[in-house]
Amino acid sequence: MSSANPPSDASLRERLIDVGVDLVTTDGPAALGLREIARRAGVSHGAPRRYFPTHRALLSAIARRGFAELGERIADGAGAAGPPREQLAALARAYVGFALERRGMFELMFRHDLLNSEGEEEAADGPQLRESTVPLFGMLVERVARCGGSEAPGVTAAALWANLHGIAQLWRWGSLQLAMGAPAAGGGTPDAELLDRLVAAALDAHLGPVAR
Repeated sequence: MSSANPPSDASLRERLIDVGVDLVTTDGPAALGLREIARRAGVSHGAPRRYFPTHRALLSAIARRGFAELGERIADGAGAAGPPREQLAALARAYVGFALERRGMFELMFRHDLLNSEGEEEAADGPQLRESTVPLFGMLVERVARCGGSEAPGVTAAALWANLHGIAQLWRWGSLQLAMGAPAAGGGTPDAELLDRLVAAALDAHLGPVAR
C-alpha cells in the first residue's frame, strides 16, 4: 500500500491549471478541452467540474497565469531606469516579445469571448480575470501620461496598445514579413533591431517623434 497522501483539492486544482498552461503553450487554445485536460492530469473527465463550474472558468484560470507572466515582464521593463519614453519603449518591447514567444497563451488571454472577464461563474477563491488585466492597462496609461504630450492618455494608451497588438498578430500571421520583405517566413520572431524599429514607429505615431 502506498503511503503517499492523496493530493489536496488545492494541489489538484493547480495541477489542472498547470496542464492547461502546458497544453495552450504547445497546441493553442483550441486544444483546451475539459476532457483532454483531465486526461493529461490523470483524473476522471468530470473532475475539473469540482474546481471549475464551467469551461470558461478553467480557461480564465489558465489565462490568469499568462497575465501574471506578462505582468512580470512589463514591470521589469517599465521599472528600468531611464526617461519615461525609454521605459514605455521597454514596456512595449516586453509586450510584443511575450506575444511572439508565448503565442498560444497570448491568443487565449485576449479572447474575452471565451473567458470570464468580469469573474462570473469563476471559483469563489480565485480572483476575477478583470483584476489581472486592468492593472496592466493602467500601467500603460501611466507611462503614456508621464511621457506628456497627450491630453487624453487613456485614449492614446488604448490606441498604442492596439498598434502593438497588431504588430504582434500580423507578424505571427506572416503579413508584416510579406509587406516589409522581411526574410523570416511564417510567424518567426523578428530580430531585435527590427522589433525596436517597429516599436519606435508605433510610439512616434501615437506620442510624436522624440525631439532631437
